[in-house]
Amino acid sequence: MTRKQRFDFTIQYFEEVMPNPETELLYDSTYQLLVAVILSAQCTDKRVNMTTPALFERYPDIPALYNADYEELFSYIKSISFPGNKTRHLLGMAKVVTETFGGEIPMTVEQLVQLPGVGRKTANVITSVIDNQPNMAVDTHVFRVAARIGLTVGAKNPLQTEQQLVKHLPKELIYKYHHWLILHGRYVCVARRPKCEECGLKPACTYFEKVMRFEIDA
Repeated sequence: MTRKQRFDFTIQYFEEVMPNPETELLYDSTYQLLVAVILSAQCTDKRVNMTTPALFERYPDIPALYNADYEELFSYIKSISFPGNKTRHLLGMAKVVTETFGGEIPMTVEQLVQLPGVGRKTANVITSVIDNQPNMAVDTHVFRVAARIGLTVGAKNPLQTEQQLVKHLPKELIYKYHHWLILHGRYVCVARRPKCEECGLKPACTYFEKVMRFEIDA
């Protein structure tokens, strides 16, 4: 199967089984999603979703976060991984949004990465989820699943994965494909013991072809 055929197969499969994929982070605004994604770095969405309701009640918008006290803000997110760094990131983000962007969260990758705590992955998440922009966020799930299936070849880092995926995907599907790979990697193509026996992508997967078929046959 060619790489194009693999992309075509995965698109058809995901469109059938998961036509409207969404982030599992809970949010009601661009501000809330930005905060949640910053907090989600090296942390589970479940833990973030347990933390953000009280956080958003206390700090409902950028002005409230801009005026936040470090120690008090820290107390709201102390159960999150790396709470000290993330407290500084949130305060810095609110400061830059307020003082550089007039209080409005920017909606381009180039501007978003100017915010503390926001790298290219986070910027791609915000722009694709909020605005359906054709940006591919690459986390550990996307990096792993794309390589296993054979959608990427020889990609050594998230940027190379992003570039290869964007090159081969229809522009109008890029914002959805990110969610498809994340959710597939989170629940089926897991890191240690991928659930190949229940995976609908087996016919298109190079990992299954090269590794799992021999184990199952044995």
